[in-house]
Amino acid sequence: MRYPNLFKPLQLNQLTLRNRIVSTAHAEVYAEPGGLPGDRYIRYYEEKAKGGVGLAICGGSSPVSMDSPQGWWKSVNLTTDKVIDPLSRLAEAMHRHGAKIMIQATHMGRRNAYHGEHWPHLVTPSGVREPVHRGNAKIIEVEEIKRIIKDFAAAAIRVKSAGMDGIEISAAHQQLIDQFWSPRTNFRTDEWGGSFENRLRFGIEVLKSVREAVGRDFCVGLRMCGDEFHENGIDHEHAKEIAQAMEATGLIDYISVVGSGADTHNTLVNCMPPMALPPEPFVHLAAGIKSVLKLPVMHAQSIRDAGQAERLLANGMIDLVGMTRAQIADPHMVIKIRDGREDEIKQCVGANYCIDRQYNGLDVLCVQNAATSREATMPHVIEKSRGPKRKVVVVGAGPAGLEAARVARSRGHDVVLFEKNAEVGGQIMIAAKAPQREQMAGIVRWFDMETKRLGVDRRLGVAADEKMIMAEKPDIIVLATGGHSYTEEVPGWGVAEGLAVSAWDILNGKVEPKQNVLVYDGISTHAGSGVADFLASRGSKVEIVTPDVKVADDVGGTTFPIFYRRLYAQGAVLTPNYWLDRVYEEGDKKIAVLRNEYTEELEERAVDQVVVENGTRPNDELYWKLKNESVNHGQVDVNKLFASEAQPCLSEELGNGRFLLFRVGDCISMHNIHGAIYDALRLVKDF
Repeated sequence: MRYPNLFKPLQLNQLTLRNRIVSTAHAEVYAEPGGLPGDRYIRYYEEKAKGGVGLAICGGSSPVSMDSPQGWWKSVNLTTDKVIDPLSRLAEAMHRHGAKIMIQATHMGRRNAYHGEHWPHLVTPSGVREPVHRGNAKIIEVEEIKRIIKDFAAAAIRVKSAGMDGIEISAAHQQLIDQFWSPRTNFRTDEWGGSFENRLRFGIEVLKSVREAVGRDFCVGLRMCGDEFHENGIDHEHAKEIAQAMEATGLIDYISVVGSGADTHNTLVNCMPPMALPPEPFVHLAAGIKSVLKLPVMHAQSIRDAGQAERLLANGMIDLVGMTRAQIADPHMVIKIRDGREDEIKQCVGANYCIDRQYNGLDVLCVQNAATSREATMPHVIEKSRGPKRKVVVVGAGPAGLEAARVARSRGHDVVLFEKNAEVGGQIMIAAKAPQREQMAGIVRWFDMETKRLGVDRRLGVAADEKMIMAEKPDIIVLATGGHSYTEEVPGWGVAEGLAVSAWDILNGKVEPKQNVLVYDGISTHAGSGVADFLASRGSKVEIVTPDVKVADDVGGTTFPIFYRRLYAQGAVLTPNYWLDRVYEEGDKKIAVLRNEYTEELEERAVDQVVVENGTRPNDELYWKLKNESVNHGQVDVNKLFASEAQPCLSEELGNGRFLLFRVGDCISMHNIHGAIYDALRLVKDF
C-alpha cells in the first residue's frame, strides 16, 4: 500500500478507527433553529463517511451552557435533551458507512457576543474583553464556575445517550477553559487563578465531571493550543506542561493540538491557515507536545494531501491527521486516495471561502465544490443521463464553463468547449498572479485535468462566434463568456484615454507598474488588495483607496489580515471612505480627484499611475445574438432552478436548428467563483 501509515487502524479507548484521517471540529452553520442537527447537517457528514473518513468530529464550539450563545454560527446546542434524537440519527448515518462520529463541546466564555439569543452577560476569569467578537464579559463567580462544570457533564450524557462515539472538550481558540489557563486572561488570586495548578483547576474539574458522567469506556478527547503567539499568553513550553498535566489526570484518550490564539484579528488568521501560509505551519507544535506524552496526538492545520499526511505520520510527529477543509473540498478524498485516484481529488487550495463565510454567520460552503452541504439536491458524483444524448456547446472556460462542460460530459453528452485564450481558467488565472494567491490556480488545474480525462472536445485559442457555434449543430448552448474589467462605469476615470489602467492589465503584465501608484478599489474584494500587493511587492509606493469603511471590506476574517500584514509591511497607505471622481493629467503626473464619502470634500493625489479595480461587466454580445433564435429565448424557469429541479424546456424536441440557450456565471452578472460553479452545476446536472 502506498500510504501504510495513513490507512493503519488506531484504537482510541473502545473505538477502532479504520484509518488516521479525521474531519476535525468546525462550526458548520447548518443547524436548525434551536441548534439541532437537521437533514442538511446529517447529509453533510454522511457524505464524508461514504467517502471513507475514519473519524469525524462535528459541532465545532457546541455550547454546554445557555450563557454561551450558539445562534451566531448555528452550532449544535448541547444544553437541551432535544438534541439527543437528531444526534442519534447522525450517529446511525455515520455508522452505516463504517465511520466514527464525535462532537466538540465547549463554553465560549468571553469569545462571543452578548447582543442576541438570551442576551446573556458573558463570563470570563477576569473580565477581560475579547476584541474580535467585542466580547464584553463579567468576572465569573465561583457559583457560575460550578454550574458550568455540571453543564459539561450534562452535555456529555446527552452525547453518549445519542449513541455518538465520543466527546471532545475544547480548550483551544481562547475559549473558557483556556481563558482560565492563559496568563493573558486570568488574573485571579483565588483557587481558580494565580499558580499553574490553580489556572488548570477549571479544565481538570470539567474533565472529571465529564468522565464521571460517561464512564471509563467512552472516548473523551481534549483540543488545546500549542502556542498562543502572544508575549503574555501560553507559549509552547507552557503548553507542553499543560498537556502533561492533562494526560496525568488519566481522564482523556487523546489530545488535539492547534497553533495560535484566536482573540485578535491577526492571530485568528493563523487558526485556519490560508494559502498565504506554508503547508502544515504549526505541526511542530503538535510534535513538541507529542514528544512529552504517551497519548495519541491529533493535528489539523493546512494538511491537504496524502503525501503530507503520510510523511507526518511516518516521522512520528502526530498520530491522527486532521484534513477538514480538504474534505469540504472533496468529501470522497479518502476513498480516492485508497483507490489510487489521487488525480481526481478536488484539492483544497486554502482560499478559506468556507471559514470566512462562517465568521460572517453564513453557512460553510466550498469555493470550488458547489455540492458540499447541498447533498440533498446537488450530486458529488454525476450520474449518466437516462434521456437523449445531446450535443452541448459551452463557450468560455472559466470556472462556470469548465463546470458546465464537466457535468454535461459526465452525463454522457457530446461536449464542445470553446475558449478564446490558450489556457483555461478565466479570471481565476488573473487572480492567481497576485502575491501569495498562486494556489488559486489549483482550482483550474483540477477542472483542466477532469475535462481532459472525461473527453471534452476542447477548442482552446478559439474565439467562437455565432456561425462557429451553430456549425456544431448544438442541442444546447451554454454561454460562460464571463465579464470584462468594468472600468467604463465612470468616464471621468479616463481609462479609455489612458489616464488610468485596469487592475487586470497590471496583473497580466500588459502595463508596467510605475513608481508612485494609487489603486482605486471600488468593490473591496480580494482583487483590489491583491493588485495593491502586486504593485508594492515590485517596489511601487502604493496608496489603496476605497469608498467602503475599510480596505478589503468584503474579504473574510481569515483573509483580510494577510493583506493587511503585507500591505503595511511594504509601506502601503490604506485610505477608506473616499470615491474616485476623476483623473486628469498635469505635466508628467496623473491627478486623482478623491471625494470623501461623508463630508463630500475633495482631495487630490499627484501620482505616476492610477489603477482601477471595479469588478466586472458581462460579456453578453453572443447572448443577444443567439437569444431570439433559441427555443427558450435564453430564459430559465427560476422556480425550478432554485428548487434544484430540471428545466421544463429540456423536454422540448431539439435538433435541426432548434436549440436551448443558457447563461452561467459572470456573463449574467458578477458573482464569485463559487457562484459561477453553482450556476453551472444546478443547471447542467439535469441535461
